[in-house]
Amino acid sequence: MNIERLRKIIAYSAKNQEDIASLVKKFCSVSEIEYDSNLLNILQIARSAFEQKGFLVLEIPFADDEIGAVCYKGDGLSYVVLNTSLPKVNINFAIAHEIYHVYFQRREFVSKVEFSDDHYYEHEEEYAANLFAGMLLMPEISFRRMYAKFREESAGDKLNTIIRLMSYYQVPYMAALIRCIELGLWASNTLTEQFLNVGRAQIKEKLNELWLDESIMEPTNRDDYSRLEMIVERVGREYIQDAYINERTLEKVLLYMREIYGKINKRG
Repeated sequence: MNIERLRKIIAYSAKNQEDIASLVKKFCSVSEIEYDSNLLNILQIARSAFEQKGFLVLEIPFADDEIGAVCYKGDGLSYVVLNTSLPKVNINFAIAHEIYHVYFQRREFVSKVEFSDDHYYEHEEEYAANLFAGMLLMPEISFRRMYAKFREESAGDKLNTIIRLMSYYQVPYMAALIRCIELGLWASNTLTEQFLNVGRAQIKEKLNELWLDESIMEPTNRDDYSRLEMIVERVGREYIQDAYINERTLEKVLLYMREIYGKINKRG
């Protein structure tokens, strides 16, 4: 990420943080979780929240590691598919990002693909979704407190402070860095390219050096496809009994699903 893009993100955050904060509060209320408290398992909270909106959440390892999640809203079946070939921190951010799209997106969508969650695309809905995700996963009061703690533990070293923050909140490096600037903990004009272009290998090395959990940078590769096929087949059998569809239609649907899965699956 370059400095100019970062400045655009921070400018958007400064202008819209109050509005997005109200959406975070609204989501917390709907999900019956305390606002400004740390979310220890965002997927567990999000799964039931998505179900309230008629979305099924699936985890599948994609061959394309640039896609963070796929979100589709249909007349009957809606779903969010998480790409488990990405590191856990990226998936966590992608989940929170998709919560915004499912609950608060201003424009209607029929189908939508969200890209890797540590990319910040220059579109208002994407800026809003990323700001929402950052505020939800890194609540202000908690983040300020942990920033002070980790800065002291790091003897003022900025990179080590960010690594400790990303490990604690289980978020991408860039998301933690941007949150520091949004909250005025760092001045954006003091950052150099060194901090904006930290790679995965360097992050893993730092996690190891600081005795932190390196597994957050590894993919889980969890695969829910077989579960999805079981659901579709069960519903299909019910539709056959009620004479909505016939056996041939169900077989075609399952065959089509398997073909698509073979194309997108990491092991396909």
